[in-house]
Amino acid sequence: MLIAVNTKLFLKNRLEGMGWFGYETLKRITQNHPEHKFLFIFDRPWDESFIFSDNIIPVKTSIPSRHAVLWYLRFEHIIPSIVKKHKADLFLSTDGWTTLCKDFKTYNVIHDINPIHNPSDFPFFTRKYFNYYYPRFAKNVTRLGTVSEYSKNDMISTFGINPDKIDVIYNGVNSVYAPVTAEEKEGTQGQMAEGCPYFVYVGSLNPRKNIERMLQAFDAFKISTQLPHKLVIVGERMWNYPGMEKTLKEMQFENDVIFTGRLTPEILRLTLGSAEALLLVSILEGFGIPLIEAMQCDVPVISSNITAMPEVVGDAGLLVDPYSVSSITDAIIKMARDENLRKCCILKGRIQREKFSWDKSAENLWAGIEKCFV
Repeated sequence: MLIAVNTKLFLKNRLEGMGWFGYETLKRITQNHPEHKFLFIFDRPWDESFIFSDNIIPVKTSIPSRHAVLWYLRFEHIIPSIVKKHKADLFLSTDGWTTLCKDFKTYNVIHDINPIHNPSDFPFFTRKYFNYYYPRFAKNVTRLGTVSEYSKNDMISTFGINPDKIDVIYNGVNSVYAPVTAEEKEGTQGQMAEGCPYFVYVGSLNPRKNIERMLQAFDAFKISTQLPHKLVIVGERMWNYPGMEKTLKEMQFENDVIFTGRLTPEILRLTLGSAEALLLVSILEGFGIPLIEAMQCDVPVISSNITAMPEVVGDAGLLVDPYSVSSITDAIIKMARDENLRKCCILKGRIQREKFSWDKSAENLWAGIEKCFV
């Protein structure tokens, strides 16, 4: 069998949530199934680290796919011609984009449908593309994967998809993440936060991540407690985000907020593992990989009580109302002051994290692919 794969998010040193899902699952699937061949379709020159095994054939499309018009050309014209030219049995995409072409079988993993629920978070042409194509992608594929029961139920209710068509494939966690030593923690706090304890946020900087309320809650925590803690924010802006800049300027403790930009997994492990707790209080998450990365590092989490986050966190952290600054503030205060609470969350996190691994993710994705041929 020949499986064509959309690998447009396989970018060296620039992998994020959906990119990591594709990277980790495809690395295992290609190596575990040498009896099959895989056609990796890149949109720019590829890095050899993404050619995981001898049964991978890399090709590059004639154009990159960096905005809506190019997405249309890539997925509705160029990719169908490549798939048909190579006589692939299936087109697989692990990042939500796929084709409406019906000349071959398709499997698509849609991680969440935030563009449908919060279109104003996206630039004009991007939201127009997503709102037109996402419902059609979900309905037209042979099978559909997603990363949580929440996202599955969301697509069932929003798009009217048959539940039997959707596979739930949880994310896993990179093996680099592990608890830090006391020496590593001291050194990292010195480098990142002037030797102070700190809370950490990990993810892209966009409106659905609820950065404004997180900043307001941190400021209220500082005003209330006068504790020395900093807030370290790891990630890059996805789109223009004026609300975050406005909130920063209004803070009393703006100087205690530290932006690092994107970090390598090795540095991120030290940064995450040396924190008092992870803050991920998004308005919407299809999963939330930093939650299990934190658990893997023995770091407590404060997260939202909506969408997929309670499913991922379980009882291993504090769940807050993401629309309430006071709810977030109260959780930060509790986590900063209550060492027993932190220890309890860490112990429960060690149990909860066992539910998630990239080996399981790869096995479940492969099982979904096989169902396309039943």
